[in-house]
Amino acid sequence: MLEAIVPLAFLTAVVLTYYLELRWLLHRWLNRKESPRPAFWPVQGARAERTLSLLLNLAALGGLLCILYGFLVEPTRLSVTKVELRSPKIRGPIRLVHLSDFHSEERPLNEPRAVELVRELKPDLILVTGDFINDEKGLPTALKAVQDLTGIARVFLVTGNFDLGLLPDKAFQGTAARMLDVDYEDIVIRGTPVRVSGMLIGMEPFFPLFMRKLPSSPAYHVFLNHYTDLVYEADKAGVDLYLAGHTHGGQVRLPFYGALVTLAKLGKRFESGFYRVKEMALYVNRGLGMEGGRAPRVRFLCRPEITVIDLLPG
Repeated sequence: MLEAIVPLAFLTAVVLTYYLELRWLLHRWLNRKESPRPAFWPVQGARAERTLSLLLNLAALGGLLCILYGFLVEPTRLSVTKVELRSPKIRGPIRLVHLSDFHSEERPLNEPRAVELVRELKPDLILVTGDFINDEKGLPTALKAVQDLTGIARVFLVTGNFDLGLLPDKAFQGTAARMLDVDYEDIVIRGTPVRVSGMLIGMEPFFPLFMRKLPSSPAYHVFLNHYTDLVYEADKAGVDLYLAGHTHGGQVRLPFYGALVTLAKLGKRFESGFYRVKEMALYVNRGLGMEGGRAPRVRFLCRPEITVIDLLPG
């Protein structure tokens, strides 16, 4: 809800500024001889009025440019974030690519370009943390993106809250991607054992039981979940790397403050990017797409993201 309010409030402020400016100019023109000032005008003197008028115009123009940038430019300015992590469990370099929150619709937005960028990055594993579609019309777009990704490397998935009720059961069964509902898989990459586990949202109460039932292993453990709700429990369970999405980084951010809203249980605590939770590494991806429904399709100071995580010996 707040994602819709913030940009609309910004637009309202710009329109109001222009309204006051035009009202003042009209008043000056209608009363050219006496040149009285409107009651709402806060300064006196022609020079002060011109200065304030200029500042208001610049502020309104800046606001308008920000709105145009947020709606028309930034949503497709894909960024690649690189993170290096060292662990004694890693025997040789391993490259992971983390994607999240496609929010695919009938018309592709960032999916084709993201696939090409991922191909150039040459990952060993591709890990996707949910919210594949905004509506049922977006399913073919999301399926094609996932299918294309499986032609690059092994792909592991979990679903997100937007997928509930929209994404058909076994939607990705026709692809080579592995859906981790409450499941795991042990693999070996260049001599390093790696465990990838994942859990659907809504299954959080079963997380302790799920972790206890996992076979003991020296593998580097990567856990996938759409939310960050389980970070503290995952650290206690011995997870090495937790990957999540959902927040979109706030989608609209302010300098020195960050996300205006995250819609996450833990608020701004883990809004986007890399964190250390005691012994565990956490990365929260900003996503490829934008909130669906009635929310405006806008990003401001929060570019869509592909995350590259290089695991190194250490």
